[in-house]
Amino acid sequence: MTKLSVNINKVATIRNARGGNNPDVTQAALDCEKFGAQGITVHPRPDERHIRYTDVREIRPLITTEFNIEGNPVDKFTDLVLEVKPTQVTLVPDAVDQLTSNHGWDTKANRAFLTDVIGRFKEAGIRTSIFVDAVPEMVAAAKDCGTDRVELYTEPYASGYPLDREETIKPFIEAAEAAREAGLGLNAGHDLSLANLHYFHQNIPWTDEVSIGHALICDALYMGLHATIQAYLKCLE
Repeated sequence: MTKLSVNINKVATIRNARGGNNPDVTQAALDCEKFGAQGITVHPRPDERHIRYTDVREIRPLITTEFNIEGNPVDKFTDLVLEVKPTQVTLVPDAVDQLTSNHGWDTKANRAFLTDVIGRFKEAGIRTSIFVDAVPEMVAAAKDCGTDRVELYTEPYASGYPLDREETIKPFIEAAEAAREAGLGLNAGHDLSLANLHYFHQNIPWTDEVSIGHALICDALYMGLHATIQAYLKCLE
């Protein structure tokens, strides 16, 4: 079964636009769980332009499903993860001022750094995942870093899907098979939506988890959060 983890960053973006606590990010996380999501994802960035570090601390003790924190393991981020001890930490090579994630790690060039960081997280009992492009070589090298899983960066799949979905999915199948051969768990995320999620899952059904935020929250504006989460879960049947 592929789990749906809802990224609630966009809820925080709306709240931060006006200040105050409307919408309530913590309540949104609890509602996502109540409506069927099997996990909650947050991506705190150093400038805290959406999810704040205080949000992470407030949400953590209330989550009853999986809690996934993703981000670049700078010192501040690493300290936060070791403090709150989520179910999973996903390492993403974001620049400090990056608008959104747009590439995966070079797991060969950054092997020493990733191995050290992952070792610290695993000592704390936290499952680790490395955000990678759909390149079998990078997936195989992630195994050497000691990670438990990789997360495939799926924006190229989402972009190519309307043009030629059969051709677009091929490198993702190859990368997913490389993960399976290496004994790594498999996650996926970035620009997955109701339009393209079912086909991805149909071709790579051994995916452990998808993390979806932007498209899901946009859909919820029209469909409502409950109906939207149910629609995404249906794509994963």
